[in-house]
Amino acid sequence: MEKFRKIRNIFIFPLICLCAAFQFPFFHSVFRPAYIDLRVLIQIPRMKPSIMDARKVNFMKILVTGFDPFGGEKVNPAIESVKLLPDTIAGAEIIKLEIPTVVYKSLDRIDAKIAECDPDVIVSVGQAGGRPDITVERVGINVNDCRIPDNEGNQPIDEPVYADGPAAYFSALPIKAMVKHINDAGIPASVSDTAGTFICNHVLYGVRYLCEHKYPGKKSGFIHIPFMTSQAVGKRGVPSMSLSDIVKGLTAAIEAIVLNEEDIKVTGGHEH
Repeated sequence: MEKFRKIRNIFIFPLICLCAAFQFPFFHSVFRPAYIDLRVLIQIPRMKPSIMDARKVNFMKILVTGFDPFGGEKVNPAIESVKLLPDTIAGAEIIKLEIPTVVYKSLDRIDAKIAECDPDVIVSVGQAGGRPDITVERVGINVNDCRIPDNEGNQPIDEPVYADGPAAYFSALPIKAMVKHINDAGIPASVSDTAGTFICNHVLYGVRYLCEHKYPGKKSGFIHIPFMTSQAVGKRGVPSMSLSDIVKGLTAAIEAIVLNEEDIKVTGGHEH
């Protein structure tokens, strides 16, 4: 019995204290850099050694951006959902930023935030009214061809985003792992092969350009989300998704980014 008490004092009591500490806000504010989301701990045995080593040394910071309302809409589910994301997802710190639906000003705002916060990953979120599911974009193209004016009246047509840039940039995110993780969370999602030619594509391409030329080693990509439910009122037949489901889907997508250094090999293509 005495031997059991010694074992209990050495091992069990400190473990109980540690578990209790995780429940108090003070712990998170003081020891936040050392905090590890339990989902990451569960995944670590399945990861490659290089990923495990990186997680032990440095925790990820992810900048998530969302647009303000545009095109006559009173709200934009992009920024509304971004604002509701947890401050920590799978051990990664989440930094949130609202950006204007304006050519180049949107990129300037992101550029300044990258310089200020030095995130590892930049995920931009935009509204794709009419799409029925969350769509993770595969590629951004080097063209501004705006069907409607942006929020400051700019309407570039057949102009490059950056004249010295390549024709296109692929997303640097694990897009198929993200889609799978969203679907596994019970939210419909798919890979998209076009981000349009408005400000969403402008930001997808433009941030990849910034990463390639100014911030090497940083990853970026883009997620489109449907109208949220309230926006579908008066738009008969137009698909929508609840804001809570959009937030759940984005959270799952970000978890996939943290847990997958490389993308998974599954089909995500389309016939047309």
